[in-house]
Amino acid sequence: MNQIDNNAPRHGTPPGPPNEETHADPPVTTAPTTESEAPKPRRPRGFAAMDRKLVTELARKGGKAAHQLGAAHEFNSDEAREAGRKGGLASHVKRRARDAAEAQNGTKSGGQG
Repeated sequence: MNQIDNNAPRHGTPPGPPNEETHADPPVTTAPTTESEAPKPRRPRGFAAMDRKLVTELARKGGKAAHQLGAAHEFNSDEAREAGRKGGLASHVKRRARDAAEAQNGTKSGGQG
């Protein structure tokens, strides 16, 4: 498996202490803009820009690696039951509030729910 060296130099900068020549701020340039010029459409970045099959393959490899390291969490049936209960409660908060308000007023709305 490939290892990532986080201490490797990036963007061709030599290792060592920073100096004024290698780490100077780049000059700021602004292109003239006109009102008729439309803003550029946003392009997807990161995983959104990748092929769906490649993203799936990367996620699969990450899951396998986590399990091999012992860092992956595996739900037991009690934890899964508790998570499902919490999700059900959270997803119906608005409905419960509406039903409680209707019970106080003695009215029933004809909306879907």
